[in-house]
Amino acid sequence: MLKDSYLVGLIGSGIGPSLSPALHEREAARQGLRCLYRLLDLDTIGVPPEAVGELLRAARLLGFDGLNITHPCKRLVVAHLDALDPRAEALGAVNTVVFDGGRAVGHNTDVTGFATAFARGLPDAPLERVVQLGAGGAGAAVAHATLTLGAGRVTVVDALPERADGLAASLNRSFGPGRAAAAAPDRLPELLAAADGGGGLVHATPTGMAAHPGLPLPAGLLHPGLWVAEVVYRPLETELLRAARAAGCATLDGGGMAAFQAADAFRLFTGREPDSARMLADLTELTGGAVGAPQ
Repeated sequence: MLKDSYLVGLIGSGIGPSLSPALHEREAARQGLRCLYRLLDLDTIGVPPEAVGELLRAARLLGFDGLNITHPCKRLVVAHLDALDPRAEALGAVNTVVFDGGRAVGHNTDVTGFATAFARGLPDAPLERVVQLGAGGAGAAVAHATLTLGAGRVTVVDALPERADGLAASLNRSFGPGRAAAAAPDRLPELLAAADGGGGLVHATPTGMAAHPGLPLPAGLLHPGLWVAEVVYRPLETELLRAARAAGCATLDGGGMAAFQAADAFRLFTGREPDSARMLADLTELTGGAVGAPQ
C-alpha cells in the first residue's frame, strides 16, 4: 500500500558525510512525499558491526519502512533477514532492506547502480581484463555488474585470500568457468601490466573514504593504458582518482553509482518511480563536482 510518509535510514561505519539523507529527502519532496532519513552510525552509537541485527530489529520496532546498509555490514546483515531477492541472494550481500508485512527483505541496488554509472561514464572502456580491488559487499556487487556489462575476465584482489577465492568462485558459478579469478595483492604489478590497453581497475574497498584516507595501491602501478573506476564517493575526488589522472588514466568517480543505487532504493522504499537524472543532479550540486563523468 502506498503511503505519503516514510521513515528510512542507513546503517554503517563512519557514515557522517553520507549524502543519502539529502538524496532521498529531496526526491520525496519533489513527489509530494514526506521522508525522514536517519543515519545509524556504528561509530557514533558505539557498537560493533556484528550488532547490525539488533539495529535492524530496533528499526523495525520503531516503525522504519526500510534501511540502506553500507560498509562493513552488507554481508553481516544477511543472516538477520527473512528473505532475499534473487540478486542479493546470488551476491550474498545486501545494501537495501525493506520492511514488508512483518518481514525484512534484502535487496542489492549496488549492482544496477554501478552498471548504470559505468555504462554512462565510461561507455567505450575496454573490458577484456579487469582487475578489481576488494571482495567485500560492494566488491561482490560491482564484480557482478562488470561481468554483466560484458567483461571477459575479472581478477579479484583482496587482503583476505579466502574472501577473494569465495567471490571468484561465486562469479564463476553465475557467469561460467574462467570468467573470474582470485589473486593476492603482491600480483597487482603483473595484473595491471597485463590489462594495458584492454582493461582497467575497479576500486571497491573503503580506502579513500573520509574515515579511511589514503591510496589502496602504489601510485606507480597506474599507467595510461588503464581506466580506473572508483566506488567511494565521499570525497568525490579520492587520492586514487587524483593519482590515476596524473598517470594519464581515464577515470570514473563513485558519484554516479551512489546516485543510481539511491534511486533504485527509493523505488523499493516508496513504490514510486524516482527521477534518477534529477537525483544525479542533486549529487552533483551537493558535492560541487561533475559527478559520474569520464575524466
